[in-house]
Order: sequence, then structure tokens, then C-alpha cells
Amino acid sequence: QVQLVESGGGLAQPGGSLRLSCVASGFTFGHYAMSWVRQAPGKELEWVSGLVSTGTATYYIDSVKGRFTISRDNALNTVYLQMRSLKPEDTARYYCAKSVFPFPALELFRRIEEYDAWGQGIEVTVSA
Repeated sequence: QVQLVESGGGLAQPGGSLRLSCVASGFTFGHYAMSWVRQAPGKELEWVSGLVSTGTATYYIDSVKGRFTISRDNALNTVYLQMRSLKPEDTARYYCAKSVFPFPALELFRRIEEYDAWGQGIEVTVSA
């Protein structure tokens, strides 16, 4: 069965960095776009970043542009989210999600219903 397992979360100070990883299994990883989605306490799910199956196109929400970098290693079935210059408003549970498309456009990346597999999520807390 499809499995997505996140790691790398935890506590960071404002201005600090964390790197999230998501290891996938149960499907042909290199055939699908992947995203990171987060949910802050008391808020709805928010798409953060995505990249197409080949990793050649990446997308971000405006609030993380220039601070977060998404990447993937298809040989290792892993997608990453490097987070730098962290802010308290980045505090959330971060989920790795598998798109149903290989090369979605930005509007499809943003649609939560276009993901058919999710990890269990991992907590990221940014606090002094």
C-alpha cells in the first residue's frame, strides 16, 4: 500500500532552519508530483509547496518564497523541504502529499482534493 513517512520536524528558533524529509513507498514515486501541506493550530490545511514528478518545476506560496526549498530524489523515493529563516507563523503540522498528476499546474497543486495519499504529518514549532 502507499505510504508516506515524514521526518525532520521539531523545535526551531525564529531565523533558524529545519529540513523535512518524506520517504514514499507503494507506488512509482517518480511518476507523480508531490507537495508539502501544513495545518497550523485552529486553521485549515494550507498548501505550501509542490514539485512536478521530474523535479524540474517547483511552486511555493508567497509567504515561504525565498525561505523554503522543495526538492526530490527519485532514486531514493524521497521529497524534501528545506526551511530557512523560520518564523513563528510557520508553526504547524506539515504533511507530505502525493498528487494524482505528474505535471500539475499551480492551480492544481493548490487544490487539496487532488492528493490521494498523505503522510501522518510532523510537527514544526518555531519559538524563542
